[in-house]
Amino acid sequence: MSGDHYFSASPASAENLRTITVHLAGRDIEVTTAGGVFSPDRVDPGTQVLLANTPPPPPGGDILDLGCGWGPISLSIAMQSPHATVWAVDVNERSLDLVRRNATSLGLDNINAVLPDDVPADVVFRGIRSNPPIRVGKNVLHDMLLHWLPRLDESSDAWLVVQRNLGSDSLQRWLAATLDRTFSVHRAATGRGYRVLKVRRHGTPMTEPIELP
Repeated sequence: MSGDHYFSASPASAENLRTITVHLAGRDIEVTTAGGVFSPDRVDPGTQVLLANTPPPPPGGDILDLGCGWGPISLSIAMQSPHATVWAVDVNERSLDLVRRNATSLGLDNINAVLPDDVPADVVFRGIRSNPPIRVGKNVLHDMLLHWLPRLDESSDAWLVVQRNLGSDSLQRWLAATLDRTFSVHRAATGRGYRVLKVRRHGTPMTEPIELP
C-alpha cells in the first residue's frame, strides 16, 4: 500500500490519468486528473463552497492559488480574469503537471504552475484563493499561511475554505490573533460543513479610531 499523500512532492503511486467533466466559471469543461493528487474524481466539496461564495477575482495583477491540486481554482480564476496572472502553487509535482496540461487544453496562457520556491520574491498578490492542505498538520499550515498572507497587496483579500470539524473556527481565531493590525479576519460564508474565511490586508497606515471626548 502506498504511503503517498496529496501533499507528497513526487507521488510513487500509479499516475492513472483520467478525464472528468466539471463545471467551473459557468462552463462545463473536460479536465485531466490522476492518482496521487487531491480529489482526483471531482471538484471537492470545500472547493465548490469556496468558488460559490467568493466574488469574481480581480481582473488583473497576480493572483495566488495556494495548494492548487489539479487546478480547479486556478482554472476558474484564469477563465474569469484572462488579463490576470495566476500562480498555481503546490509541492506535488504531479499536481503541477496536471494544471499545465489542463491550462494548455483550455487555451489558458495566464497560469504559472510552480513549486513554492519558484514564485519570485517580489511578486505581491491582488488576491489569494485557497483550499489549504489542513492535513499537513497545524505547524506546517501555520508556517505556510504566515509565509503567503503577508504577500497580499494592500486593500486585497485572501479567501480560505476550511472544514468546520477540521478546525476552521480555531484557525480563524489564530489568524486574527497572529497577523498584524493591517489585517482583518472574518467568516464570510458557511456551507456543507465548511467555513469560508476572508482575510483582508488593509492600506497602511490604517485609520486610527476616533477618540470621543
